[in-house]
Amino acid sequence: MCTLKTSGYGLEERGCFNYLLIGKRMPLLRIKDSLTSKKYTPHGRRAPGDSYQNTMNIFVINSGSSSIKYQLFDMPGARVICSGIVDKIGMKESTLTHKTFTEDGERVTRSTPEVSDHAEGLREVARLLTDPSVGVIRDPSEIAAVGHRVVHGGESFSATTFITEEVKEKIRKLFPLAPLHNPLNYLGIQLSEQIFPSARQIAVFDTAFHQTLPPEAYRYALPGSFYREYGIRAYGFHGTSHRFVSRKAADYLQKKSSRLITLHLGNGCSMTAVRDGKSVETSMGFGPMNGLIMGTRSGDIDQSVIFHLVNQLGYDIENVHAILNKKSGMLGLTGLSDMRDIRKKIDGGDSEALLAYQMYAWRVRKYIGAYTAILNGLDAIVFTGGVGENDRLMRKFCATGLDYLGIRLDPEKNEQAGSGIQEIQSPESRVKILVVPTNEELEIANQCFELIG
Repeated sequence: MCTLKTSGYGLEERGCFNYLLIGKRMPLLRIKDSLTSKKYTPHGRRAPGDSYQNTMNIFVINSGSSSIKYQLFDMPGARVICSGIVDKIGMKESTLTHKTFTEDGERVTRSTPEVSDHAEGLREVARLLTDPSVGVIRDPSEIAAVGHRVVHGGESFSATTFITEEVKEKIRKLFPLAPLHNPLNYLGIQLSEQIFPSARQIAVFDTAFHQTLPPEAYRYALPGSFYREYGIRAYGFHGTSHRFVSRKAADYLQKKSSRLITLHLGNGCSMTAVRDGKSVETSMGFGPMNGLIMGTRSGDIDQSVIFHLVNQLGYDIENVHAILNKKSGMLGLTGLSDMRDIRKKIDGGDSEALLAYQMYAWRVRKYIGAYTAILNGLDAIVFTGGVGENDRLMRKFCATGLDYLGIRLDPEKNEQAGSGIQEIQSPESRVKILVVPTNEELEIANQCFELIG
């Protein structure tokens, strides 16, 4: 385990799509935000002369299927105090990167702890919060609220909400719809209630942004009773990210009326057609397995394949579910689920790895064409997520061959490293091609702060 030496205080991350909101007193020792230079004295009291009185420090933990990201914000100014990521959870190559912002500037610590699962990671995060040498709070009672990202909210939840026993039961019933995520979210809620008994528990639902889908988009061509009695419909996911980057892109373009396609490409992948800030179509559906090719998930597949595996080849239905959810996608095609590792195989001349990249991009381009039709035009496509922001080769594959739609990539701009929002289209392109870093943690912090009031 690595820690940062920030005058006796530090932090780290791990986990499951969850968020911890740290209360009004944050015992970071003279930590400041690099933009505002607001200083913090021990135990969270602001330095003399600091005029901000009605603020709250919010600690957000965002756990994905194989990673945990976190950031500590001073809200409502959204000043970052610390941030980090635990990556490749459950793999031998687990990594931990932690950053803090001090009087001396940004300080980074990296390590390679072996993190077997999200529960282990979340417990370690909680332990570090009150650790005598690296902790940031003296007692769990200093936590005002704990916010949890819950991936699937069904039709029951369309907004951020305080967690009750009834809410927990509804989340538990949604396990089958998001088996890689909702159980982790539920576990985080249970652990947080034990660790922070006096804190308010808050749920932020990943499906909420897509509640604006029209019926023609979210209904399936099944008997109507399936929807009315069982809620079988498309819900969509990654809504927090799609909402954040679509708003950033619209602000950047200075367009009140906009037609955008957002591409959240990571271990989990999805695309959304956004008209005037509202989701009107999205690639994931009833559960998070549909649509694009992902790290371990198949994405779109002919249902006949499932029947064939069960009825003709003798596979158990639970085994088929596990195959499609955890053993397919890039892992099934290459033996690896991390795009960075697959890229190394491509660089080494592996033809199967190259084919997997080409299949991934083919699916993306197919959706770009479909969503351009749904929107009846296009102002910009927006790349985000770990792959979308960092994998230049994949961006090239995804944005090539779309000239008819007015989408033309500039190869040189695409290869340039940058920060913030980047334009990578050629001068001849009628459609902007943007790279917009997502910040689900900030979006969650904003929503939680608004709910707490």
